[in-house]
Amino acid sequence: MVHETKYTMPLLEDLKAVLKEKGLSLSHQRLKVLEYLSSHHCHPTVEQIYLSLVEEIPTLSKATVYNTLKTLVEIGVVKELQIENNEARYDIITDFHGHFKCEQCGKIYNFDIDLNNAGFSGLNQFLIKQKDVYFKGVCPDCL
Repeated sequence: MVHETKYTMPLLEDLKAVLKEKGLSLSHQRLKVLEYLSSHHCHPTVEQIYLSLVEEIPTLSKATVYNTLKTLVEIGVVKELQIENNEARYDIITDFHGHFKCEQCGKIYNFDIDLNNAGFSGLNQFLIKQKDVYFKGVCPDCL
């Protein structure tokens, strides 16, 4: 299922530049987490990232992965998603977009959404700090 999207996939070199700009070191572990997120667009959990990297980096701990992700979220290069059941997932795409989770296979898909033309009203005097759109159902592969 291929479709054009409005959000942009950040380049690893641009992400490294942001880390330098924010005064963060380009540690081996930090770079490996960024590389993983840049090449795996599956909205992984801390556990998934840890299990994928621990063979290559035997000294890696889950705490290091968690702390690295926390820092990357704080500086805005990664977005933390709370899809359901308090399970944090991580997305390298920080441009606004929606997420669809398949109830059958568990895969999370990105999709474009334009909230500016969605017809929402009643929030004019509110300060909105975060917008998340989440759908759940069955993906085409599982139908």
